[in-house]
Amino acid sequence: MRSRLLMMLFGAIALGSIYAFSIYEPNPIKPEECVFNTVFGEIEMDDNIKPESFAAIKASIDRGLTWILDAQHANGGWGAGSHRNQREMDPHKVSADPATTAMVAMALLRSGKSNTNGKLKAALDKANNFLLNAMEQAAPNEAITHLEGTQIQRKLGQNIDLVLTTQHLSNFLETLDKQSEEYTRVFNALNKGVDMVQYAMDDQGRSNGAGWAGVLQSAYAANALESAQSQGVSVDGIRLKKAKEYQSKNYNPVSEKVETKDGAGIMLYSVSGSFRANAQSSRKAKETIKKAYKNKEIDEVVVSYENLRKAGLSEEEALELDTANKIYDSAKTVAQDREVMNGFGNNGGEEFMSFLQTGESLIINDDKEWKNWYDSMSATLTGIQNNDGSWNGHHCITSPVFCTATCLMILSINNDIEELKKIGG
Repeated sequence: MRSRLLMMLFGAIALGSIYAFSIYEPNPIKPEECVFNTVFGEIEMDDNIKPESFAAIKASIDRGLTWILDAQHANGGWGAGSHRNQREMDPHKVSADPATTAMVAMALLRSGKSNTNGKLKAALDKANNFLLNAMEQAAPNEAITHLEGTQIQRKLGQNIDLVLTTQHLSNFLETLDKQSEEYTRVFNALNKGVDMVQYAMDDQGRSNGAGWAGVLQSAYAANALESAQSQGVSVDGIRLKKAKEYQSKNYNPVSEKVETKDGAGIMLYSVSGSFRANAQSSRKAKETIKKAYKNKEIDEVVVSYENLRKAGLSEEEALELDTANKIYDSAKTVAQDREVMNGFGNNGGEEFMSFLQTGESLIINDDKEWKNWYDSMSATLTGIQNNDGSWNGHHCITSPVFCTATCLMILSINNDIEELKKIGG
């Protein structure tokens, strides 16, 4: 790609600088329009720009947490608001929904691992009860909320509430004592969620009821199943494999062609899903090769079909892991390409979700490049944070609650390194 040379010259820091200095002027939008009409400008930064310091990142996280705690509803939930009223930025003037609540709960869980603020636990306890009630009260294979037409549903898909709630329950289960009553309750709800997520997938591994950027709903559905499996929950291996294959087919590592039909025509959404879907298998391929080299079964530490066969893998598994590794290595570069990272042209919740997938993929694969990615992304996010401590989108998913939660998950990702590595191990 044209920007590949620039990326090589300026490094990962320059990749994020564009976002920290984007200029936009939102115009009035009609109820049915997807985006704010914007005037988008760029300011080129030189290669001497430095990433934000740890103190600045911590301050940014603390400000975000303060804002998000104040946005919680009395029932324990948070809301993104209606698709028809994207300009509503008051978190208390929208109804609480499971998808947004789950994203906030995941952010509190991750951020809380390095934060002693007692308010976080109290807020998380209320959020967990909100989500568990939603899952438990839902009829099998029916929606877990009566709300329709939320920003998150219209942009990601009708099953996104289920998908994100299932992902959070998997994350939360990791923290609980297996002998406790709470563990049993969460485990049962998680099993129900997994069954429903699998039921909601079509034969291609795609999550039904896709929205504007439905590829992200499908990607997060695959992530939720993968996470649940790492927690010992019974997952249909064929369904999970199909889900990953669907994501993989959206990216060709040879031609670098990205299939964007289910991703609103945006390369970033599709390629981040392909990247994430192959992180686990790519790591397995690399670790198999390292072990084989140590045992003198191969002559060089290179992942290839031939070397994987020499390491003792079957034809099918060797081909599968070699392909996954090729997709991962190629998609890693594309997902961090400056032009691709522009997404829709400015940041919405979909962009933040894609950035999160990229970072988690790097850690799952035990890829040391995650540190460069984090330096760049932390500089980006601290630079575009609102004065009140929140973040919001400027197209499609504009919700300050949803965007703040996703940005907090990115900034505090280092708190979940061990947990994410377990998925890849």
